[in-house]
This record gives sequence, structure tokens and C-alpha cells, in this order.
Amino acid sequence: MIRTSVNLIPEAPVSEVVALAVEAERLGYDRCWVYDEGLATRDVYVTLAAIAQATSRIEIGTGITNPYTRHPATTAATIATLDELSGGRAFLGLGAGGSLTLGPLRVDRSRPLAAVRDTLTACRRLFSGESVSMTGEGFRLDGATLGFARPDIPIWLAGRGPKMLQLGGELADGVMLDFIHRDRLGDYVALVRDGAARCGNDPRLMYSTMVITDEAAMAATRPHMTYRLVDSPPEVKAALGISPAEIDQIRAAMADGLHAAGEYVREEWVTPFVIAGTIGQCADQIAAMVRTHGIDEFLLPVLDLAQAPELMATVAEVVARL
Repeated sequence: MIRTSVNLIPEAPVSEVVALAVEAERLGYDRCWVYDEGLATRDVYVTLAAIAQATSRIEIGTGITNPYTRHPATTAATIATLDELSGGRAFLGLGAGGSLTLGPLRVDRSRPLAAVRDTLTACRRLFSGESVSMTGEGFRLDGATLGFARPDIPIWLAGRGPKMLQLGGELADGVMLDFIHRDRLGDYVALVRDGAARCGNDPRLMYSTMVITDEAAMAATRPHMTYRLVDSPPEVKAALGISPAEIDQIRAAMADGLHAAGEYVREEWVTPFVIAGTIGQCADQIAAMVRTHGIDEFLLPVLDLAQAPELMATVAEVVARL
């Protein structure tokens, strides 16, 4: 059976996010990710610690964090502490970071492939109990050790670019394919498997996207397509027919908030990236992805906390029909 996950964006007080994580566990979700969006949301690690104390089974981790806003050794120590607090339920979700997180901090996403590779490598070695000395992209370690980590804490990598996906195949325990254009999903999976074949790795594959069964879900998705469209590879923008001027318009409007920028996102730009239809049709689409591409896990991003309980219940029903 396919595993199911939920990704909660902590835009509300921590107590409300914790309540949703508890509900996700009750509904049978296997994993709870929490967005790390810098100043745009509550702190990811405080939120995860609170979830750890309120739950007993569901796995918990960053969905996703980046190499730039924290030193990689600090990230490793925090995840190891979360793992200890939760009784061995933590994982690390890692990616290059996007404009929503890094833009307000004036952090340049310098050499993202090298930064993610070096951060993943450093965290893996620290989790394993090694004494680590290395010069990575944007950081250094000199005899750094972490004496309390579980060696097999899973590391998931999220990305869209070909080299990043191949890197995930090479080094990660799992690869998150987030809001990938459905017609190109096979190409992305092939890149992951190509990287895995080079190193004899066998990462799990996760597909993450919104499930839309009504107009409210579409309205909730539009604002969160803004940064995804802005950060999409040029060939994806070209396939959608989005002009550079339209991308600039969305990017400029993001300064006034995601909902303001979402007004410039057309529905036809959204539908190729989501699962949409009746509950039965959505189940059929996910089942087809599992059969065709070997997807191991489906991740629901919760983009509107007010609608979250109903949405999580709907997706639990969708998955129950697979």
C-alpha cells in the first residue's frame, strides 16, 4: 500500500498546527512534514517539537528546510534532538530553498546543488557519529561530532532541476517530487533513478501535490502556486505559456502577500500540477502514478489551515480507495 503524508504550513498559532497533526495521525497518515518558510511562518522546529509531544506514531520532519538559513551542523543537531524527543520518529527534509523563504532575508541562493550536496553529506556523517572536518558550500566543520544521533535518520531531498533530482537519487533516502507537471513526471522519476543507479542507491519516491475536489480547494491552491511558478525551470514555464512579464508580475505582487500574487495565477496554469476531480477520479489518478512510476508515498500539502480537517479527511478517503 502507498504511504500517505501531510505537509502543514505553520501560518497559524502553533497550537492550531499541532491539533491538525494530531488529526492527521488519527486519520492514519504516516508522516507529518512542516514547512520551513522563514519569517513567513512560525518556527519549524518549535512547531515540530510541539507536534512530537502531542503525537505517538506519526513520523515528523522538515518539509523542507534549506542549506542557507542555518548552519548544517545546527540543522543536524536539531533534527537529532527532535528524533530523541519523539522516540525515533524524526526525518530531515532538505532542498535548495525558494524565494518565499530566502527573499525577505536577502539570502542569495548561491550554488544550490553544491550547497544541498554538502549539507546532506555533513548531516549524514554527523548522524553516523563521525568526527567531521570539511569545507562545504558556505560552511566549514572542524572535528565536529554529534554524540546522540540515530545513524539511520532518513534524509529526504526535494528538487525540480535535473541535477538536483539526480543528486537525490545518488545520496538521499527518499526524493520528494513536489507539484511536478503530471505529463513530465516520468522524466523526473527517470532522473532520480539515473542518479540512484550510479551509486547503487534505492531511494523512495514521493509525489506531492494538492487534491482538488471543489472550488474552495482551487482557491486555496492558487496563492501557493505563485512561488512554485516563479521558481519553475524555464522549460516548464515555456510549456505552460507563461511569459517573462507574467512571471515578473507574480514576483512583484508577492511583496503584498501570496494571496495578492495568487490573483495573477490562471487556473490553466494550476491544473497540470494537481490531482483534480471526484474522489473516485482522484483515486484513479494516484493509482495510475503508483503503477506507472513506482511512487511509494503521496504527500498532501495543506495550504489553507481553515480547510485542513475536511481536506485531510477527503484525501484519506481517496487513498482508502486505492
